[in-house]
Amino acid sequence: MLKRPVRPVTATALLFCFALLLYRLSCGTRTRTRSDRPAGEDAYEALLQQHERQYLLYTANLTKQIWQLKKDLKQRSVIFPPDLEERSRSELEEFMQNQLRRAEVGSGEQLQNEFAVLPFDSFTLRRVYQLETGLTGHPVETPLRRDRRNELNGALEAALHLLNQPQAGDSRNRRTYSPQHFYEGIFRTERDKGTLYDLAFRENSVPDFRRLVFFRPFAPLMKVKEEFMDTSQILINIIVPLAGRVDAFRQFMHRFSEVCIGQDGRTHLTVVFFGSEKMDEVKGILDVMSRRMKYRNVTLIHLNEVFSRARGLDVGARAWKRSNVLLFFCDVNVHFTADFLNSCRMNAQPGKKVFYPVMFSQYNPEIIYGHHLPSAEDQLVIRKDFGFWKDFDFGMTCQYRSDFMNIGGFDASVKGSATEDVRLYRKFLRSSLLVVRAPSRGLFHVWHQTLCHAHLSTETFKLCLQSKALNEASHSQLGLMIFHQQINNHLLKHKQS
Repeated sequence: MLKRPVRPVTATALLFCFALLLYRLSCGTRTRTRSDRPAGEDAYEALLQQHERQYLLYTANLTKQIWQLKKDLKQRSVIFPPDLEERSRSELEEFMQNQLRRAEVGSGEQLQNEFAVLPFDSFTLRRVYQLETGLTGHPVETPLRRDRRNELNGALEAALHLLNQPQAGDSRNRRTYSPQHFYEGIFRTERDKGTLYDLAFRENSVPDFRRLVFFRPFAPLMKVKEEFMDTSQILINIIVPLAGRVDAFRQFMHRFSEVCIGQDGRTHLTVVFFGSEKMDEVKGILDVMSRRMKYRNVTLIHLNEVFSRARGLDVGARAWKRSNVLLFFCDVNVHFTADFLNSCRMNAQPGKKVFYPVMFSQYNPEIIYGHHLPSAEDQLVIRKDFGFWKDFDFGMTCQYRSDFMNIGGFDASVKGSATEDVRLYRKFLRSSLLVVRAPSRGLFHVWHQTLCHAHLSTETFKLCLQSKALNEASHSQLGLMIFHQQINNHLLKHKQS
């Protein structure tokens, strides 16, 4: 008997049964209860809930801290003016600008005497040259205190940021400035207004400087100005009054040749000689220097009068008939460096400011070094035991001839007085010109023998001796000289015991 073939109906029924089975399995999976889930899913959800609780706790703590900070700020605000919280940004800016106007930045303030002026301190990257040190202080601060270092670094960083900031439309290649390009700066603080910073930058040895002035009115630093200073064309007329003292003049001309001719190259020398004695020797020294160095910027003026420093400086300044020139009133016992000449150019400006540097006065080298004297260059050291800032001397100054003439020059009615320099200084203090008074790291008063003549009045003779003692040695060195015998007796006693 033949087998019957499987009908299509049977195959269709089998497929339907298989599909129904898959459907029931799928429905059973969806309808599982929570207890039927795998253990891994429960652990993951529990971890999520734990993180959520920690986040809510953290935000609650932050909210509490913010509330506490607001409460503290409200309590502390009573130490400020009551309208501080209501002051808008524009009002704050107006306040800062008012502080800037009140400060002695753009113009000088009229002062009564030399004691009222607020001097600057000068600084480099690693040193601050300061005046107000007292007997226990040092004329140069190094290393810097942390607060002083942070303060000056802040001004330096602000200046570098502005110098290196690209400007719109500036297609030329800009120099990139670093702290190594910082040349020098001066600063001072007016306690009721703020701090003024005057910074100068130079690339390598070019005569071009970038000068930035900042003012910190006990608030964020404010940029006052930024200017390009080309000092390559600024000639300095150095005026030296002289009477006799040929040996000292010969040493001065040796230093002048090295610094002014060999290094700087932008100076004119005016020598005002009093009397006739040794006039030929002085003229011979100038002639030899002119021929040897091929230097023609020399003027020799002869006055057959009794020596007067003020008279000599006045005649030397008025003798210049060319364009307005920068004057440097100098003495034969003063040593200056090329760096000082640049400071002279930067800190004097016609019609705006005059520069009254404070020189470092050297002590008697025989007391400091004994019989082993170093070279003159090696003695140019700014240290407490080597000298002091001669802040009571106002004879060295850099000012433009126009300012000197407009102020009236030296007082012709006062002759032979040691106060002539102070009187000129006071004239500038009482004018609208800014007087820049700062210690100069490149200006030295070379020690020389001081003679106190017997024909002087008692008071003048006493002042002469006081000046001689001040210039002879430091406080401690003079003490060792006075108590020298006691020290020897003490040493002898210890040797015997």
